[in-house]
Amino acid sequence: MNEEEKYEFDLNGYIVIKGAISQDTVARMNQYIDSRAETDPRFIGQCGNDKLTDLFTWSPDFLSLLDHPVLLPKLKSVLGSHMRFDHDYAIFLQPGGKGLFLHGGATPYDASQYYHVFKDRIYCGLVVAAFALTDVPPGAGGYACIPGSHKSNFKCPDDIALLERPSSLVKQVPVAAGDCILFAEALQHGTQPWQGPGPRRTLFMKYSPAHLRWGMHNYEARADNPIYMAVENQLNDTQRVLLDPPLVDGKRRVP
Repeated sequence: MNEEEKYEFDLNGYIVIKGAISQDTVARMNQYIDSRAETDPRFIGQCGNDKLTDLFTWSPDFLSLLDHPVLLPKLKSVLGSHMRFDHDYAIFLQPGGKGLFLHGGATPYDASQYYHVFKDRIYCGLVVAAFALTDVPPGAGGYACIPGSHKSNFKCPDDIALLERPSSLVKQVPVAAGDCILFAEALQHGTQPWQGPGPRRTLFMKYSPAHLRWGMHNYEARADNPIYMAVENQLNDTQRVLLDPPLVDGKRRVP
């Protein structure tokens, strides 16, 4: 991150990376999802928050997100070089899709998704890259958060967190297809009901410090691990390090 991005990330708990994915790649990804939807209704999109996982195994375009050249340097700014890929999922919402309550926040404290700054360095327990494959215009719903709540000293009022009443504290974040919202899991965030003209397609890639595991996912390099073996011959050196299980010795660094 440059100095302005680091300031914004620390101030708000997120930044928007404009045009992180090229329009050609976005088109190919959407074509892939459309083709899968012909035989698998989960790819059509739901009205809830059903998740599709292991999306980096879908095609080379999705695998490239794992160590995306625009994203990776920014991840290193908040996680350092000793980090790992923790888990991924995709959520495809049809118009009318319900929201997801706001979760996270610095209080009550959660050691698995902390946010601290010490001696000019950011420390995060979990960082999320949310890639948009469709436009999310202002007022359409989708990703929303309470900026600055990753450093809050008080618990968010329940009726605001549960989206039971509108609040000026909650900000909907509009994006264009190809943009990426990079945010700390400690940020109070969720999904407002989707009111867009078509489906909302979002890919979530989540990263943690190398010694932590947040989700119950196993990408370990083993012959009996079907997830790893599905991409084993396509992985570069950086991706192999990112898929390592949690390590406490700190010897494995992301190139």
